[in-house]
Amino acid sequence: MGYTKEQIDRANQVNLEQFLRSQGEQVIKSGNEYRWKRHDSLTVKENKWFRHSQSKGGYPVEFVMEFFSRTFPEAVQMLIGEAPAGDGTPTAPSSEFRLPPRNRYIEKMMAYLYQRKIPDELIQEFYKEGLIYEDAQRHNIVFVGKDETGIPRYAHCKGTNDSFRMDVLGSDKFHNFAYRSDGKSLFVFEAPVDLMSFIALYPKDWKTRNYLSLGGVGAKAMDGFLSERKDIETIYICTDSDKAGNDAVSRLLESIPEHMTVIRLIPCDKDWNEVLMHKDELTHGKYIYKTVTLREKAEKKAVPMIRMSEVQQTEVDWLWYPYIPFGKLTIIQGNPGEGKTFFAMQLAAACTNRKFLPQMEPFEPFNMIFQTAEDGLGDTVKPRLLSAEANLERVLVIDDADNPLTLADERIENAIRENNARLVIIDPLQAFLGANVDMNRANEVRPIFRRLAEVAQSTSCAIVMIGHLNKASGSQSTYRGLGSIDITAVVRSLLFIGKVRSDPTTRVIVHEKSSLAPPGQSLAFSLGNEKGFRWIGAYDISAEDLLAGGEGSKTELKQEQAVKLIEEFLSEGRKVSIAEINKEATERGISERTVRLARNSMGDKIASERQGKDWWIWFK
Repeated sequence: MGYTKEQIDRANQVNLEQFLRSQGEQVIKSGNEYRWKRHDSLTVKENKWFRHSQSKGGYPVEFVMEFFSRTFPEAVQMLIGEAPAGDGTPTAPSSEFRLPPRNRYIEKMMAYLYQRKIPDELIQEFYKEGLIYEDAQRHNIVFVGKDETGIPRYAHCKGTNDSFRMDVLGSDKFHNFAYRSDGKSLFVFEAPVDLMSFIALYPKDWKTRNYLSLGGVGAKAMDGFLSERKDIETIYICTDSDKAGNDAVSRLLESIPEHMTVIRLIPCDKDWNEVLMHKDELTHGKYIYKTVTLREKAEKKAVPMIRMSEVQQTEVDWLWYPYIPFGKLTIIQGNPGEGKTFFAMQLAAACTNRKFLPQMEPFEPFNMIFQTAEDGLGDTVKPRLLSAEANLERVLVIDDADNPLTLADERIENAIRENNARLVIIDPLQAFLGANVDMNRANEVRPIFRRLAEVAQSTSCAIVMIGHLNKASGSQSTYRGLGSIDITAVVRSLLFIGKVRSDPTTRVIVHEKSSLAPPGQSLAFSLGNEKGFRWIGAYDISAEDLLAGGEGSKTELKQEQAVKLIEEFLSEGRKVSIAEINKEATERGISERTVRLARNSMGDKIASERQGKDWWIWFK
């Protein structure tokens, strides 16, 4: 489907002064015409335009194609704001690109180029390459632009007897008239004749370089060439020595990749063909008025590499094995009101006042930072911390009343270091992403969490974030967290907290993701009855079942199983080696760490002594 003749006629009736203003361009009144400020040699009057520097003009559709780098259909749509309405009948020109038919002879093309002082051998070289020829109907010179595979994609017709200029319908300015080589330098010109003139002026080794005509001063042709030739190292901007050519330099520079050297060559006359035409009159013999280096080639730095043989191997340190590691990120997710914050209070009490969590190895109390955006410090957070028996002297909060805190804020790292904090709790993480961050966009959240992970690593601090779930019931559990899956991907441990459907006072912690150790047992606690917060013990339920409102059942903690195993070995007054107990525990799926915790929990009931390389234990 194409544009109808009626649509094309309406496009060609558009007032160009009003069109330019609608595009944000500045036009200046000049007699009964308007001069386009960006192209001061161009004037418009109603629906007509004329470029005085090139004695070229026409109507709106061609104007948009020429100066806004649009194809024929794009130009019509830009002018009238309508989609094609044709039924396929040939009432509108086709946008399919076809080269004009070739003339058997090239006398008029040769005569014109001779007139422009282009050498015969250069004409023959370009003709042999299929880059120029004479069309059969009007005897115009056709300048052909090819893609990197040699397929014609563009053609510009230049009259041999008049000032006629026009791009062939359907031409793609992305593949403008150019001479290609394997060289790493590119010379950029406004027009094909300037390109050929420059080669005529500097013929030595010219085939080792690349040359490109922009078909004006737009960057589209250069963008196309560089997208195919990323190995180009140096670009020479050779636009005309007039206001339009000078103004184009900064715009072209913006389109050139940073790693390329950019040099401006200013002709000693208006353009390069004028230099060629009058070169015998130049007594100084210089064709370039000035060479200006616009950008030096940046030194290529070696990619920083880490040799694994030189990396110091370290062990993971644990706040609560295997649920919360030091120096890493952990997320605790769940629906509102299901105990995430209450659990966080218990974690605060464990770290500040030895109110250890189940299977947690003892450690000396330390400072922690508790950052919340949902609860009041005085009426909610402090009472809950007191209820959990936390040491309030060791629970700190970053004061962000005047400047809201975000996860990317350097105050987090500074506060950790200044207060020797080993735990940071952020509740909820979504409130601290920042107003301009879309949590669903991986490219926006990834650098924030990568930086936060670096803070945790460098300070050996456990950073625990509380997160909410989305409403996508039935989804895989790891996709239930609000925001991008990259948030879940970057953390080393992911815990879910949810209610058991049959008993709304029972909550379960499920260890869904564990990148540094085997996942821990699911743990249940009671909340909401007259006894307050109370640990129930191990619970048999999956993350999917918990989030779907499943039942599950109470089971035995690994530590409880280890205690029974020790009691079994030490029954009847036996004396047993720890190595023998550990061997049996491993076969039952109980770790040596858990066995050690079990022994510690049995306290003064067990005596021990070293015999050779092993320790032996017995009941006192």
